[in-house]
Amino acid sequence: MAFGIKQKKVEFKNSYNVQSLFDAIKDHEFTPGKPMLVDHAFTKVICFPEVDRQNQVQIVPASMKGEGTKWTVMKNEAIGKENVMKNIAMGAISNGWANLGSLGGKNCKLCEQQVDAVVAELQALGI
Repeated sequence: MAFGIKQKKVEFKNSYNVQSLFDAIKDHEFTPGKPMLVDHAFTKVICFPEVDRQNQVQIVPASMKGEGTKWTVMKNEAIGKENVMKNIAMGAISNGWANLGSLGGKNCKLCEQQVDAVVAELQALGI
């Protein structure tokens, strides 16, 4: 694991696209909360309530096709139009210093622990 980055692979029994995986897990309560399906650029991403604007657990397909049995659970900056703009603006204004919270600290560690918990909880669902 690189400094400030946490990614873990999970493999499901069935093949999913973003919408079908979300439908399969949307009613389950995970450690970081209820999953959400959020528009992000030209795609949709499954994510959980953010710890802060720099730390959020997200579930993304491991394949460029956007579907399959292999997925990645990761810690990333909070997504969504308003969060992306905030992160860009804060980084530009502070010359990058405002984004250091994603590299370490209490919230970073909490989000990394949430990644591990989500992977275990997804595997326990047996989907």
